[in-house]
Amino acid sequence: MKKTICILVLFISAVVSAQQEITTTFIEKWDNSKTYLYDIAKAMPESQYDFKATAREMSFKEQVFHILENMDWLSTTYFSTAKYQKKDRSKITSKEAILKEIESAFDKAKNTVKEDKNPNLNEKVDFFAGPKTRLQILNLMQDHVTHHRGQLIVYLNLNQIEPPKYVGW
Repeated sequence: MKKTICILVLFISAVVSAQQEITTTFIEKWDNSKTYLYDIAKAMPESQYDFKATAREMSFKEQVFHILENMDWLSTTYFSTAKYQKKDRSKITSKEAILKEIESAFDKAKNTVKEDKNPNLNEKVDFFAGPKTRLQILNLMQDHVTHHRGQLIVYLNLNQIEPPKYVGW
């Protein structure tokens, strides 16, 4: 019986440790993602923040705010007990204020994930696209940033601005 309990304790410890490693890895990548988006937003002149590649697309600034809103929604909804409330960013207009907002939003999402009291990343949660694990939500957070950041790189290139060097792992 003691062997069974020891094996069970070791197994549970290994699972918890593996999930902590996933979160730690996510945090490292998230910080690099913040730096890269910040550098991209810094590279675009403030006068071009309303630039749209086509009429049907979001402007540069709208893309940035969309990224921030999504990360706030996902981190609050799936990694905290707080009730998500959409932030009104309409009065944030200067480049300096937008850069500060990028830092603040990334840090808030990171801290929400770090301070999450539920270590079970395999837990299924309700999501508009069907049930997903909390690990899938973490991956979605990063993937969504990457997707829209790629669009911002195109916006820089269309304005003859060399994008910053990629910041990866």
